[in-house]
Amino acid sequence: MTTDFHRIRRLPPYVFEQVNRVKAAARNAGVDIVDLGMGNPDLDAPAHVIEKLKETIGKPHTDRYSASKGIPGLRRAQAAYYERRFGVKLDPERHVVATLGSKEGFANVAQAITAPGDVILTPNPSYPIHAFGFLMAGGVIRSVPVEPGPEFFHAMERAVRHSIPKPIAVVLCYPSNPTACVADLEFYKDVVAFAKKNELIVLSDLAYAELYFDDNPPPSVLQVPGAMDVTVEFTSMSKTYSMAGWRMGFAVGNERLISALSRVKSYLDYGAYTPIQVAATAALNGPQECVAEMRETYKKRRDALVESFGRAGFTVPAPKASMFAWAPIPEPFREMGSVEFAKLLIEKAEVAVAPGVGFGEHGDGFVRIAVVENEQRIRQAARNIRRFFDQAGTTLHNVVPLSAAR
Repeated sequence: MTTDFHRIRRLPPYVFEQVNRVKAAARNAGVDIVDLGMGNPDLDAPAHVIEKLKETIGKPHTDRYSASKGIPGLRRAQAAYYERRFGVKLDPERHVVATLGSKEGFANVAQAITAPGDVILTPNPSYPIHAFGFLMAGGVIRSVPVEPGPEFFHAMERAVRHSIPKPIAVVLCYPSNPTACVADLEFYKDVVAFAKKNELIVLSDLAYAELYFDDNPPPSVLQVPGAMDVTVEFTSMSKTYSMAGWRMGFAVGNERLISALSRVKSYLDYGAYTPIQVAATAALNGPQECVAEMRETYKKRRDALVESFGRAGFTVPAPKASMFAWAPIPEPFREMGSVEFAKLLIEKAEVAVAPGVGFGEHGDGFVRIAVVENEQRIRQAARNIRRFFDQAGTTLHNVVPLSAAR
């Protein structure tokens, strides 16, 4: 076999792997890397959720194959969350399906709705699965800006007018991964009206709904009257309850789209392990103080990041939500691009961040910084960066990455 398979050829090189190799080499050499790269929560899952998992494991009726669509109690719990949090009424049988995380949900809905050559509108920069899930399904990607504003709608109008075939869907992600920008209900109203007028499906990623740092909780697009006609929304337990490795998420919304997703899933998986689904039900139905505590922890880390990195000479705009900051590469290093700058920070400052180009070509002037280390470690990263900047001065010829020099 001398050629790549068709779907593999459609995927670009995984740019994060370049940074991961440098990080692994440094760690193998005994370097203590402050890893702010991957959005991998370091906080503990709530104690009552872990106890429910332990209580449920090891019983014949829970160790069998589970339900691909999700156990009924879990789907009821998710519907109750939507009514409590957003005032949105969902039928657990028709409007809710449990997924193996929101990432799997996006990939499977892409398989369900995409024909070869279908055009999908996705933000750029954005979480990679938003584009590549559809590319693997045979679709074609057309970019729209990530910022919710006039340019977003201008780009959608151009795409509808000039794309052949006409786009079938638009992807939303607010609070955004990676940029952390947020959208309000007025924006969602305009998106839903545009989607209905132009026969578009709306696919909304709301994974960071509970990680916000002011008194303005992010809305759901399903709060818009009539949004259910065209929308599926994805949420996740990963960040809200620090359950990333548990792989538990949801898709909710339009009955026809949820039915299509459920049918695809029925061929691909048997659902999450039943004890995980039971524990997830306990998380959604149980006390929510743990969510507020995690939110406050991330807010303190955000503040420590913005303050300490700023004093180090690395200006980081304060995100309003999510567990990420989206930071412009400092001017003296901007021309080298985000991958080389991210490698440079590992080699010279012992700090790992995510290169912005990994989220789309429009992200190349930025890096994504995840607040997944405690405040002391974040301040340590800032001291390391300050030391590197002081040693480097403002000239680039002294700061060529070691990987490039080998």
